Amino acid sequence: MNRYETLFVLIPTLDEEGVKANIEKFKGVIEQGGTVSNIDEWGKRRLAYEINDIGEGFYILINFKANPDLPKELDRIFRISDAVLRHIIINLDEK
Repeated sequence: MNRYETLFVLIPTLDEEGVKANIEKFKGVIEQGGTVSNIDEWGKRRLAYEINDIGEGFYILINFKANPDLPKELDRIFRISDAVLRHIIINLDEK
């Protein structure tokens, strides 16, 4: 199992329950093929540049261990989720 971290930005129009629901959804996807070691909610922050006329968003960082095929599935789910503005998945074991 490799170590990964993902950082994603959710749309700012979500309420607190919506943010929690999205975090749980992505955590559930990760736990199907790996283990979550840390979830760090950075809160609502201003974006460096506007994305689709949106200037801020909720930042969430998740550290996890998983098989090499899980990030592909997680990336697919991030892409089809309307609540996600941007995301990145990084393999921490790759040098």
